[in-house]
Amino acid sequence: MTHNDPEDRSAPVVAEGSEFLVRRDIAFLNHGSFGARPQPVFEAYQRWQRELEAQPVEFLGRRITELLAGARASLAAYTGTRADNIVFVPNTTHGVNIIARSLDLKPGDEVLATDHEYGAVERTWRFVCERRGAQFRTQPIPLPVTTPEAMIEALWAGVTARTRVIVVSHITSPTALIFPVAEIARRARHEGILTVIDGAHAPGQIDLNLEEIGADFYVGNCHKWLCAPVGAGFLYARPERQPLLEPLVVSWGWQSRNPSGSPFQDYFEWIGTDDPAAYLSVPTAIAYQREHDWPAVRAACHSLAREARERIGALTGLPHIAPDSPDWWAQMFAAPLPIADVEAMDELKRRMWEERQVEAPITQWRDQFFIRVSIQAYNAPRDVDRLLEGLARLLPSSNRR
Repeated sequence: MTHNDPEDRSAPVVAEGSEFLVRRDIAFLNHGSFGARPQPVFEAYQRWQRELEAQPVEFLGRRITELLAGARASLAAYTGTRADNIVFVPNTTHGVNIIARSLDLKPGDEVLATDHEYGAVERTWRFVCERRGAQFRTQPIPLPVTTPEAMIEALWAGVTARTRVIVVSHITSPTALIFPVAEIARRARHEGILTVIDGAHAPGQIDLNLEEIGADFYVGNCHKWLCAPVGAGFLYARPERQPLLEPLVVSWGWQSRNPSGSPFQDYFEWIGTDDPAAYLSVPTAIAYQREHDWPAVRAACHSLAREARERIGALTGLPHIAPDSPDWWAQMFAAPLPIADVEAMDELKRRMWEERQVEAPITQWRDQFFIRVSIQAYNAPRDVDRLLEGLARLLPSSNRR
């Protein structure tokens, strides 16, 4: 990896950033939503698609099981588990739906989540609980966060004798905080409570070892920080929990004539005709990051993110929501903004894009407003400059320090 001259604010964080296909004429600070891919990974994705087109029956009828097994083995090694403990899914929301619809929730049972969860995940659990007579509850985790112990105690204040499932993000979407999921899983297991971890933002942004985390279920995206193509995610289940899961789509894996020995694999490996190119490209994404010294890339991105966070705080005069530590946030952070209402939020978001060409989500969480900034290898200090110039110009002066 080649580091740039720290005084050159026009070049990306690392030289490899130039291989990403994201537009260079905008300040794209929203990698956390859908990711972006380097060219070698995208080319591998297209090669798989062309191979499928050349002989679909050969590809999908005779080779696909072996191809997916190889890709799954690569992903399992990367995430610290065995290949038969994970299956590919299109995204984390899909994986959460499999889990939520499979669990035998009964009237009076409770599913407990934090108030930092992703909206689609929360809606999934509410949907299922309403139809089962169960209750979905959200437990506030107040800001600023201070210690993992305080965070866990805040969560456990919502645990009752009826709590059957705890749902928590590894890295939260609205607040970009890293939660102590291994300790949460350990404590829940001791108390007989299932844990479902939403790891959409974790693979590729922080080190990941699923066996050490010890959750019952973990869902993750490969298309975000791992930089695989859109449509590549995974579902992990501890071996003793795999029999709890039922197919979301019933297809040939159900009552298969040639079972693999793992219903977990049979149920979710084949859901009908589909394009598996995104799944098959995951090993290329893993290899790309390994070949480009990704721990150093992540460190350089965190350094630029730290600069951006400090500058936003200096502009607004608002306190940070977490300590200045990679234990709490990595390549993505959320900074509070002095916005009065939703209309002002929407106006700022619109003008930041239309007038400044800055792509960064500005959202409401509880009664606060935040901008979430993502820094990836292709970002340059000039992107941060454009972001700060836009905020300085468009935030009402009366709301700034």
